[in-house]
Formats: sequence, C-alpha cells, structure tokens
Amino acid sequence: MMNYIWPCLILFSIVFSVFSGNVLQLGDAVFTSVTEAVTLTIKMLGMFCFWSGIMQIAKVSGLTDKISKLLSPILNRIFPSIRNDVETRNAVAMNVTANLLGLGNAATPLGIAAMRRLQAHSENKSVASNDMVLFVVLNTACIRLIPTTAAMLRHEAGAAAPMDILPATVLTSLLSCTIGLIAARAFEGRHYE
Repeated sequence: MMNYIWPCLILFSIVFSVFSGNVLQLGDAVFTSVTEAVTLTIKMLGMFCFWSGIMQIAKVSGLTDKISKLLSPILNRIFPSIRNDVETRNAVAMNVTANLLGLGNAATPLGIAAMRRLQAHSENKSVASNDMVLFVVLNTACIRLIPTTAAMLRHEAGAAAPMDILPATVLTSLLSCTIGLIAARAFEGRHYE
C-alpha cells in the first residue's frame, strides 16, 4: 500500500508546485530535506547502536533474566502460553523494557526476536496467533516511561526542555496500551478473510 501512497504524494506535490508557480521552492525543499534526513539518520544511528549495545550487555550479564522475572507477573497474565518458556519471556521482556525506555527503533531487533519466539509456539505458522497479535499491540502501544527518541528529536529541533513531554507521553501511552490490549482480547480468536 505504501508503494502507492508515496508516489502519489510525490506526484501531487510536483503537480501542485507547477500549477501554483512554486517549482523553485519545491526544488529547494527537496535538497534541504534530503540533507536533513541524512543528518538525522546518522544521529539516530548513533543512539540506535548505543542502546542496542546496552541491551546486548544486559543479555550477556544476566540482567535480562532479572528484568524478565520482574515483569513476569504482568507478562504471564498477558501471555499465559509463554509462562514456562524462559527464552520467549526474556525476548518479550527485553522488547517491553526497550519500549518503556522509549528507544523506538532500537526496540525493533528485540521485537523481531520476540515475534519469532512467539511464532514457534503457534500451531499454524502462516497465521498470527493470539499471542502474536497481543505482542504487536503491546509493542506498538507500549507504555513509555522515558521518551528517549522523542526527546532526542525535540532536542535536535531546538526545544528548550525536550523532556517536558514526559507526563503527556506516560498518560497517552498508558491509555493507548490499555485500550489496545482490551480490544485485542475482545477480538481474540476471530478470523477474518
């Protein structure tokens, strides 16, 4: 779907700039945006590498097991089928922890690892299990205690107090996570073609 949306947006921008007489401004915007995108990507890559390294150290040091045990009462309630699978629970716990810290893209490799572990529990490998759907909801709408990525982006944009979004971030992520999990449970087991 995105393969159609982006070209349509680009085409619309070009056509609109031609009819409004802003072709030069469009060209300037394209070149400026490309430079800013590359700069932002490099800055985010540094943060991504740093937090991925921290998460790997946590795994090697055994901190992963401790975090998993700390989160196990909640995770066992959300994912009862992984109660006895320590590796899967650890993978889910590390992804949840990365999301709690607001690490954004740094949580992606952890989420992929957790999803693979959850798929191993699934009877039908070509259909997402209820646990897999719940994990996607939890991963997408996870509670963010520290909005690290958002604060970094705000800092780069020149915000005077990048962390002043903390109360709003915690409240909205708590509400979205709760509503998402309730909705996922309500539609659990239904198959749509």
